[in-house]
Amino acid sequence: MSFLVEEFDKYTLITSNVEKLDASNASLLKDELSNLNKKGVNTLIINLSSTKYCDSSGLSAILVANRICKDTNGKFVLSGLQPNVLKLISISQLDKVLSITSTVSEAVEVLQS
Repeated sequence: MSFLVEEFDKYTLITSNVEKLDASNASLLKDELSNLNKKGVNTLIINLSSTKYCDSSGLSAILVANRICKDTNGKFVLSGLQPNVLKLISISQLDKVLSITSTVSEAVEVLQS
């Protein structure tokens, strides 16, 4: 399974199990996000600790998650970014827009604050 979705009391955790978040699988992540949105989920953590590479399609999926949460007054946190993925997000200046933490437990703390 490319993306593991775990629903907790106050948030939903999506863990990426893909090494590359790109055009070949970003649509799968968007599908998961769409399904969660239909269920009224608006507090999300995406854990990318296993993902070493991300392209514009992957960034697009991440931005969909951010928009879904923002549009419904929820919260979105991105966690566990590998150096190459963090570099891409920084170059795109999305580090100024997105909430980013090193670990899932830090992300949970951000959501609870």
